[in-house]
Amino acid sequence: MKLESVRHIGIIGLGMIGDSMAVLTTGHGYRTTCVARRAEMIPEYKKSYDMYFQQMVDNRVIKPGQREICEKYLKYTIDCNELHDCDLIFECVNENLELKQDIYSRLEEICPNVRVICSASSSFVPDLLTGKATILKDRIIVAHPFNPAHMVPFFELCGGSATGEGVLQFAREVLISLDRRPVILKKPAPGFIGNRLQFALWREALNLVESGICDPKDVDTCLNYSFCPRYTSIGMYEHFDNGGLKLNVVTCDTVFPTLSNMDRAPASITERIARGDTGARADSRKGFYDWSEVDMEEYLKRVNAPYWRFMNWDFPKE
Repeated sequence: MKLESVRHIGIIGLGMIGDSMAVLTTGHGYRTTCVARRAEMIPEYKKSYDMYFQQMVDNRVIKPGQREICEKYLKYTIDCNELHDCDLIFECVNENLELKQDIYSRLEEICPNVRVICSASSSFVPDLLTGKATILKDRIIVAHPFNPAHMVPFFELCGGSATGEGVLQFAREVLISLDRRPVILKKPAPGFIGNRLQFALWREALNLVESGICDPKDVDTCLNYSFCPRYTSIGMYEHFDNGGLKLNVVTCDTVFPTLSNMDRAPASITERIARGDTGARADSRKGFYDWSEVDMEEYLKRVNAPYWRFMNWDFPKE
């Protein structure tokens, strides 16, 4: 449910996360101002906004015409001064510490009374982000989403040594009003929860392929058809508790010593990068897979498919 105490939300840094956040906030009736770095890019951001709403229409989440209602709450600008009365700001710029710190310095002049600034950083802990901050040092936190943020409900919130009382709780209340499922970390850790888990699995997946045990497609088939679907309805701790910890400890003692402990990206990644095979968006259209014949529209439908069941928002009526 929309919080009446939140009158204005700002978003700095458009692109994958920022565009998606604008859908999320306006889709819940919050007045939202999006700050772009270049005016000529605004039509592209608007195009993404429209696309996301069309996907909702196509999946029968909303009726045609809902986008026009939500869009009334949205404004694009290149002027940060228009954020002066924001209650909350989502900072979604590139993962560049100097750029983020420069933005916070500007915001200290423009909106010293903002209640919280939520960085979408996927790796920087708050004490790094606030390294040059003064006025807003106690209100800059991490609110890390997963892409696309309007589809994936999970957010992980993390404060630092200077975080003020009630700041994390306020951010959590706002995210709950946006139909998200936020958690607050007890202390910072690089990568937070989601990326630490995801990259621990990724490290072992890379190890399995580099060790000649299986191919990338075999790993993905395992994930699609074994334990990953289970974890869309129950949790990992639930699963292992239910299976019994006596069996679990035997498996831990047997498997843990054989798992990868590599501490940097392996040759299977760096060699591909060196020859220009950087993934689906590379000129070569290659990474671990050959993407040249892939229907990307169908692929994106598969990306979003598990998340439509969470799309039960209270959209604005006017």
